[in-house]
Amino acid sequence: MRVLVITNDSTVFLNKGIAAAKDMFGGRVTEVKNFCNRISNICDVSFGIISGRFGFVPGEYVVMPYSEITDTPQAYLELQEKKDYATSINIVSRPFDRVIVFVPKAMMAVLLDNNAFPRKVISVTDEVFKEHFKENGWSWYKRSGARIGKANADAIYKELKELVKEEEERLISDASV
Repeated sequence: MRVLVITNDSTVFLNKGIAAAKDMFGGRVTEVKNFCNRISNICDVSFGIISGRFGFVPGEYVVMPYSEITDTPQAYLELQEKKDYATSINIVSRPFDRVIVFVPKAMMAVLLDNNAFPRKVISVTDEVFKEHFKENGWSWYKRSGARIGKANADAIYKELKELVKEEEERLISDASV
């Protein structure tokens, strides 16, 4: 199973020069990176960041520190208008089986309003999106904390483990036919 994990940038830069996006940010991004490391033992994980300067960038994309941190609903909209991060996510996420998203409420609204997700989504997000997620057959977890929270991380890990098991059973069944 291939999973793309997406979050937005942080005001905490770990490097003063250029670095891979996944190595550039600390702060709340650290929780998401740790989660990626955890799930990497059960699935193929890629990581991407919605950057206030560059829009959506894969974790391996080299970036430099910048001052354009987006931290308000208006800033998320302006970044979408300038960099169209929703379309980039739509295109990049197509080969993945699941997209896991950890972004603020207003940024999630921008992503949903701009059809960023062609695949099934798992997200820790505001309750206002719960019905939308249910209608699409996506997984919704209530946000309580900086990005994920321990209980949500455990539940998503368990969900992914079940999905991987189902996929393996399907492949075995298909091979025996």
